[in-house]
Amino acid sequence: MKIMIVNGSPRTKGNTFLALDEMRKVFAANGVETEFIELGTKDIRGCIACRSCAKTGKCVFDDVVNETASIFNECDGIVVGSPVYFASANATLIAYLDRLFFSTQFDKTMKVGASVVIARRGGLSSTFDELNKYFTMSNMPVASSLYWNSVHGREIGEVTEDLEGMQNMRILARNMTFLIKSIELGKEKFGLPEQEPRTFTNFIR
Repeated sequence: MKIMIVNGSPRTKGNTFLALDEMRKVFAANGVETEFIELGTKDIRGCIACRSCAKTGKCVFDDVVNETASIFNECDGIVVGSPVYFASANATLIAYLDRLFFSTQFDKTMKVGASVVIARRGGLSSTFDELNKYFTMSNMPVASSLYWNSVHGREIGEVTEDLEGMQNMRILARNMTFLIKSIELGKEKFGLPEQEPRTFTNFIR
């Protein structure tokens, strides 16, 4: 099993990293391989809806999105972590996710997704919902914990003082591991759910 972990924070060793690393330790203890992607301060522009990817199978902007697309394809799950900026995720991370999910043509059905959000105080639930949409629009189950997948902290290292939040990270990693294993067993016995041809309806008369 392999899980892709995306750190959307510009602070590569900051609170978001520490929360995600708490999960990584649990994955390692359970024999799950991880690929850690640090977006940091990379220059990632947003999607321009050119639809070039529909023809070429990759984004027209050849950057970290295309570099990590094959990793995403090979993984059984993905964890996305972000600090909270104005009750929303880091804009660089959103640009990355928009293009990653839109440009990749491979089937994401039953890959497991999990989002992790970090804030000093508020805006966690709105950011959590914002990130989960990528999974729920892609036939991907969403892993959960005992509470929202969030940890509190402002200065680097403060998340380690949020004992409940860090516990949530460990439980989330264990639940995600169990879910991936269960889905793999289900695939072997029952196969994937039946798929219908995609129907697109524009909201016009």
